[in-house]
Amino acid sequence: MKSEVTLQDSYAARMRISGRVRTTPIVLSPSLSHMTGGTIQLKMEHTQLTGSFKLRGASNALLSLTEAQRAHGVVGVSTGNHGRSLAYAAKQAGVRCIICMSELVPQNKVDGIKALGAEVRIVGRSQDDAQVEVDQLVAKGMVMLPPFDHPQVIAGQSTLALEILEQSPDVDTVLVPLSGGGLISGVGMVMKAANPAIRVIGISMERGAAMFQSQQAGKTITVPELPTLADSLGGGVGLENRHTFAMTRAFVDDIVLVSEAEIAAAIRHAYWQENQIIEGAGSVGIAALLSGKIKNPGKCVVVVSGQNIDMALHHRIISGEDVDVSRESIDARS
Repeated sequence: MKSEVTLQDSYAARMRISGRVRTTPIVLSPSLSHMTGGTIQLKMEHTQLTGSFKLRGASNALLSLTEAQRAHGVVGVSTGNHGRSLAYAAKQAGVRCIICMSELVPQNKVDGIKALGAEVRIVGRSQDDAQVEVDQLVAKGMVMLPPFDHPQVIAGQSTLALEILEQSPDVDTVLVPLSGGGLISGVGMVMKAANPAIRVIGISMERGAAMFQSQQAGKTITVPELPTLADSLGGGVGLENRHTFAMTRAFVDDIVLVSEAEIAAAIRHAYWQENQIIEGAGSVGIAALLSGKIKNPGKCVVVVSGQNIDMALHHRIISGEDVDVSRESIDARS
């Protein structure tokens, strides 16, 4: 298994972002371990400084730029967490930042990015629509740092896997939320380099799982972006994908899809059983375990990738409401 992003890149990224990101803990989940018969540990990446793993990749990519590139400013397209992380990293480095987003992004994530000093531009109803605006800004001289399909972004995300191996060196299975593939590409590359027997399983939602459908098709395809509780997993993989499609194919053993009801149940479980507030995308690994879709997990690390959920929505879910985001606006702007 060869890749343009290597273990050396992962260690270099770790040195580059040291002191700028948090080393997040791994904790045992007695409840999930009892339910599944395995030893289930949660990688608490939702406790990262910006509330998601995205800070790793954004920080590494930004710090890899030359001074001349930083002077032009950075721009990105995001469903929320990459934008928040890029805005944070840019503010720390004193670099101008514009984040382009679709109308489907929850308002709390828009507000969070603005609070970090970045300019936000809302364009269209998909990541592809927002990307058009990014391309126009790049033509004017700004530097695009994409959310996943970028070697330095992938290398930054892969530092999470280095932590897992140090915290749980005898891990059998790693469950990783899957969207564009930046996180799972980095995690998979590191895990397979350490021990090819480690199972790397991507978890996505049933509604609009672009990487899953692209892998099934054997090529990158356009998949409609649909409202989902796992909104951070929305968006396409890019028809001109250069890195994450191939790395997902090379390093990921399986992809599992979970329903909206299973995502909601996982959010509830995280709150009532694990005392954690997590967003839909961060809950998908728990959802896969609760629904029995992960067979023989063994010593299993679940990447809990983010916590940036609209709190009004979270309250509705943990209170037992049957939230159907296909019939309402998930961003609660009304």
